[in-house]
Amino acid sequence: MPSRGSEFAFGADLSFLKQAEDHGRIFKDGTNAVPGLQLFKNHGYNWIRLRLFVEPVSNHLPNGLTYTLTTAKEAKQLGYKFLLDLHYANSWADPGQQPTPGTWVNLSHTERVQAVLAYSRDTIAAFREAGVLPDMVQIGNEVSNGMLWPDGKLPDHWDNFTDYLRAGIQGVDTGRGTNRPPKVMIHIDQGGNIARTKYFFDHLNQHQISYDVIGLSYYPWWQGTLMDLRENLAFTAKTYHKDIIVVETAYHWRPAHETADRAEPFAETRVGQREFLEELTQIVLAVPEGRGQGVFWWEPAVGDRGDLGSRSFFDEDGTALPVISVFDKYTRPAPRAHDP
Repeated sequence: MPSRGSEFAFGADLSFLKQAEDHGRIFKDGTNAVPGLQLFKNHGYNWIRLRLFVEPVSNHLPNGLTYTLTTAKEAKQLGYKFLLDLHYANSWADPGQQPTPGTWVNLSHTERVQAVLAYSRDTIAAFREAGVLPDMVQIGNEVSNGMLWPDGKLPDHWDNFTDYLRAGIQGVDTGRGTNRPPKVMIHIDQGGNIARTKYFFDHLNQHQISYDVIGLSYYPWWQGTLMDLRENLAFTAKTYHKDIIVVETAYHWRPAHETADRAEPFAETRVGQREFLEELTQIVLAVPEGRGQGVFWWEPAVGDRGDLGSRSFFDEDGTALPVISVFDKYTRPAPRAHDP
């Protein structure tokens, strides 16, 4: 049975954190200013997730290699484990867009497969040489509809798509050198949808894709109820016998535009946001076979960016909200009893 306790990933995607602090954002725990990475570490977070674009297309997206290496080094020094999210794009890759990097557009399929392999190999080698080899690597981001469109778009091009997955996995393995191989995650967005999850991972099995961890996104305004999530996690664990991480989730601490037309399971308040993460964590911990192995909040330290800021862990002046302490009870030892 999979291990528990210290292996459970209490995680956050903090890809924008360095940019926010570089721009003068100060994060506070109560009245105390604390560097962002240290603040999360103080509240039991033990994993960091960082996305990487091939060649970021704008200054608003800082997530290139040098920037990401810097954050990875700081996180590793604090004792975090590290999940690298390879987008294989120059901008956002998700179910609605999987843009092929410009320098790969005019390649043949075979040449593009080789480009994916070489990029994956060289990227992992760069992290290895910097002393921050990832503990886990995502081959693509929310790849429910494929990647590197149009050539790898699903459902029409499963063979092409799985060629890219194999190339990415091979590149990660080659780039690690003689070090312990990072775990490989395949990540889709269908946290509350059994049918779509089954369709996708059945096809991966048919194409004999080798991976270690299933990553699911779960945002309740897009991916169903908490009961939908619970049932899908149980189905996925019993069907595929892989560890599962809810690798993206979030909830609003104030009313947001994207949820204005629907009822949400918890109040969009500071307390409601905390209650959501508490309930979600319990659901993941209860996944059959001990397969629920982590929860990552998506961008809890973005600063005040509209709806993204409404999902953050900090108010307008950078003070931590109640949700920051949810993992304390799992990661902090009970007080020692005084001897009589």
